[in-house]
Amino acid sequence: MKLDAKIPAGPLAEKWSKHKFNLKLVNPANKRKYTVIVVGTGLAGASAAASLAELGYNVKAFCYQDSPRRAHSIAAQGGINAAKNYQNDGDSVYRLFYDTIKGGDYRAREANVYRLAEVSANIIDQCVAQGVPFAREYGGLLDNRSFGGVQVQRTFYAAGQTGQQLLLGAYSALNRQIALGTVKMYNRHEMLDIVNVGGKTRGIIARNLITGEIERHSGHAVLLATGGYGNVFFLSTNAMGSNVTAAWKAHKKGAFFGNPCFTQIHPTCIPVSGEHQSKLTLMSESLRNDGRIWVPAKTEDAQAIQNGTKRGNDIPEEDRDYYLERRYPSFGNLVPRDVASRAAKERCDAGFGVNRTGQAVFLDYTFAINRYGNQEVNRLNLQDADEEKVKELGIAVVKEKYGNLFDMYKQITGDDPYQTPMKIYPAVHYTMGGLWVDYNLMTTLEGCYALGEANFSDHGANRLGASALMQGLADGYFVIPYTIGDYLADDIRTGAIPTNSPEFDEAEKAVIDRIQFFMNNKGTKSVDFFHKRLGKIMWDKCGMARNAQGLQEAIEEIKALRAEFWQDVRVPGNAESFNPELDKAGRVADFLELGELMCHDALHRNESCGGHFREEYQTEEGEALRDDTNFAYVAAWEYKGEEKPVLHKEELVFENVKLTQRSYK
Repeated sequence: MKLDAKIPAGPLAEKWSKHKFNLKLVNPANKRKYTVIVVGTGLAGASAAASLAELGYNVKAFCYQDSPRRAHSIAAQGGINAAKNYQNDGDSVYRLFYDTIKGGDYRAREANVYRLAEVSANIIDQCVAQGVPFAREYGGLLDNRSFGGVQVQRTFYAAGQTGQQLLLGAYSALNRQIALGTVKMYNRHEMLDIVNVGGKTRGIIARNLITGEIERHSGHAVLLATGGYGNVFFLSTNAMGSNVTAAWKAHKKGAFFGNPCFTQIHPTCIPVSGEHQSKLTLMSESLRNDGRIWVPAKTEDAQAIQNGTKRGNDIPEEDRDYYLERRYPSFGNLVPRDVASRAAKERCDAGFGVNRTGQAVFLDYTFAINRYGNQEVNRLNLQDADEEKVKELGIAVVKEKYGNLFDMYKQITGDDPYQTPMKIYPAVHYTMGGLWVDYNLMTTLEGCYALGEANFSDHGANRLGASALMQGLADGYFVIPYTIGDYLADDIRTGAIPTNSPEFDEAEKAVIDRIQFFMNNKGTKSVDFFHKRLGKIMWDKCGMARNAQGLQEAIEEIKALRAEFWQDVRVPGNAESFNPELDKAGRVADFLELGELMCHDALHRNESCGGHFREEYQTEEGEALRDDTNFAYVAAWEYKGEEKPVLHKEELVFENVKLTQRSYK
């Protein structure tokens, strides 16, 4: 099968506007004849469901949480990018496009990324109209702050809870449509299979997580907005329920999986504290806006901190290594996430880590507090302000900008970050890979779309901070409402899709058989027992750094672990009631298959780019070394059951940016 990305012809800046005009339309009266299924109600799903219903389509929306408000989108704290240029500091649509392409290490489609930059400003207007309380500066305009990988301030934010506020805006729009009856909301329902009829995706099989009932739902198209698969590593910043199941079921039914090994390691997470942990906590990248990252310059000081005989504040200024500022003077602490993460790992591996395990670096706000404090002293014209007063005023400013993040850190670690530097370390966060989609967001399954983090689309090999919220809302509010009409226009005579067909029978039977297997298997080990072992294999051999030998070992280890899982997993309870262990079993079974594909993808890509760092391919300075001659393509994998997956390539064409070695020095 030849991949067709359906990228419109013409100049980059005109592609989307011309494409919208050329798309077929469905007239308002006919929209009521269509049913669209939306799986997932985070930012991408909620915005898509609300927008499609507002247009007149009948929408069925599904989420496994008790409310769409609990989607993992709320955890995106730092902000959302948009090319508004409110700071008058040189931003533009083209600069946002260029920064995103470069930040993704030249492994994303130009056309998709430019469209994302183009609609970014509309997203902010939409959210302000919905009442999202973005921060504002003294003149009343929306405020902006810096994020990694860029030299302008383009990140709009609402304190340290931007994702939550944006989701509340989309949730309000969704609730309006629920009240009007155009959206039928199915909370506590999990999609367990996708149904194809006559070569088109026509529905899903879902399980009511409260009653255990298996349900058939049909529609003229299915939109998967189910987030990323970072929990394949067990420990990640993702919500505990985040999973790959919906996307994986589509993959096994014919949707190609794009760039599965492109995983983002986020540099500012609270470090692992022990074996008891089930997840990691993200400290927003917005903290790198004002915080300085450092480790001791002397190994004896690092060892003293590891032993508990010294603390960060005990290290004098001249004995500190602000390693990001030293290595990357142009960007400093605002280098992209993959660069910052690898730099932290390098310092810790060299023995300069600053916690008991040696796997942490400092994120210090002393300087920001003093800077803001002195600004307040000048603003208030305080002539006699001493150091304590300066610190008090500075803390008040920092608290207004980042207060909830500082409170969260103190509650989790017991340390007060206003008084002592935070300790951070990289952790699995976002997945740039996902279902392969064309320019219209359709997968290789006709009628099956993927939105937001569930698709591979806009971030290449590394996502810039504050771009996840941007892509989710762009896909839901401003892309899919146009592109889905082009597909549905030809379906006007189809009528309602029946669910009593052999295809629905077969899909439902497969779901029930798998559930019954889990309930009847007389194993001895819990689901988490296998998930933790998978996570360790993935982190050690397909994590921040990979090499051919480790990846080959991981593939064999995962195969053996999967065989052991199916033989020895034990799921308590029953299938006719609320049973989180049963839900988890199905998700981990899918992770065990996905993990192997991720290792295959990482093994075949003999280069380093963005978050994919193959140790064999690096510069003398330890930076990622791309191979544009042989690997400037999207790797789209076709599922082949027990056989090795088949690789399809979408060659990436760069007509508007020059392929150069990334430099943030």
